[in-house]
Amino acid sequence: MITNFTKSDELCKKAQALIPGGAHTYTKGCDQSPLLGPKLIERGKGCHIWDVDGNEYIDWAMGLTSVSIGHAFDPILEEVKKELLKGSNFQCPSPVEIELAEVFLKAVPSAEMVKFAKNGSTVTTAALKLARAYTGRKLVAFCSDHGFFSYDDWYVGLKPNNSGVPEEISNLSLTFKYNDISSLEVLFNKYPKQIAGVILEPMEFDYPEDNYLQKVKELCQKNGTVFILDEMITGFRLDYPGAHTLLNIEADLTTWGKGVANGFSACILAGKKDIMNLGGINHDKERVFLISTTHGAETHALRAAIATISFIKENKAIEQVQSIGMNIKKDVEALVQKHGLKDYISIKGHPSWQLMTFRDQAKNPCDGFKTLFMQEVIKHGVFFRGMFIPTISHKKEDLENTMTVFDKVMHVYADALSSKDGYRSLLVGEPVKPVFRKFN
Repeated sequence: MITNFTKSDELCKKAQALIPGGAHTYTKGCDQSPLLGPKLIERGKGCHIWDVDGNEYIDWAMGLTSVSIGHAFDPILEEVKKELLKGSNFQCPSPVEIELAEVFLKAVPSAEMVKFAKNGSTVTTAALKLARAYTGRKLVAFCSDHGFFSYDDWYVGLKPNNSGVPEEISNLSLTFKYNDISSLEVLFNKYPKQIAGVILEPMEFDYPEDNYLQKVKELCQKNGTVFILDEMITGFRLDYPGAHTLLNIEADLTTWGKGVANGFSACILAGKKDIMNLGGINHDKERVFLISTTHGAETHALRAAIATISFIKENKAIEQVQSIGMNIKKDVEALVQKHGLKDYISIKGHPSWQLMTFRDQAKNPCDGFKTLFMQEVIKHGVFFRGMFIPTISHKKEDLENTMTVFDKVMHVYADALSSKDGYRSLLVGEPVKPVFRKFN
């Protein structure tokens, strides 16, 4: 039974005093963790992680989905080490940049040019900059049902915590709903010939219905709007190379990252040459200052991407992960049925990326019950944040051990449901909080 988080709590307090939010992405902050849980992770290997107090966990979060094969995975590390011995940054481009470009474009035949960066926000914002330059329009539209696109103003400006974003910037962004083509049609009718780009994930946890993606693309083509698919999470995870293959859809521009380099910082903007080349220097059109980052093409991270993409393809990793994911869904649903929790716990999504939803006595989604579940599985050595991110490092015994823990915790969940105080009868501390909220 894991109950000691002394060092983790101490370091968390120190981090809060030194770093705004205590972390460098809000989804890693201490307000995203149960009070009885680790706040800092010291190391990982395969699908296991160890916190700063020495507690070991089976990891189903996998670095916010960025670790697609396994922590400290030797075949990737060996390639990275060899590249690091050559140095990591130079005044001129490195040949590894061309090598990754060729590897990626071979894997993604719908793309014709690429641009590398360090994080997803950089490439999604760059995609919209290209869309505006290509069309000469100001407005952009994003899918409000999908979790996150960027920390930049065009996205955060329409979120509750939009302090610091001028209203004039926020007013240039529009939103629409997934699997609701009429919500996008309304925007095109309201703003004719004004929308530069439309961006969405191919899918999050709901599959597209009634040729939804194809209809979005047709609307974009009809209205002269750039169609952008964000494959940040789905790329090299839901299919090879991405969800657009699985769902038979191609976009003008695509963005990639968390599935590309097994935890190393490598993100990619890819797309059609006539759009991408606006950011180049070999044309006579007005120049687009696209992405210009000193560390965007650090050689060891690009080498990690090459090794990761190659490993995934050569080892049929996606097929293996899908098999694990199908077993997860089957096992979770069997446990839900066993404990009579069908109205309170559910699981959905693609086998490679699944979401569990937790509900209260009134059958409404509830962060309190979600946090209680997280707290209880942590006690038994399972690190779970509501989503399953299976990798080939997750072995049969990891899944079996996880389901043994889930079996125990669902019994606790049922007890909380029957209590007049609900989750508060068993949860220590406060529920996790939404990242997008107006006040702390």
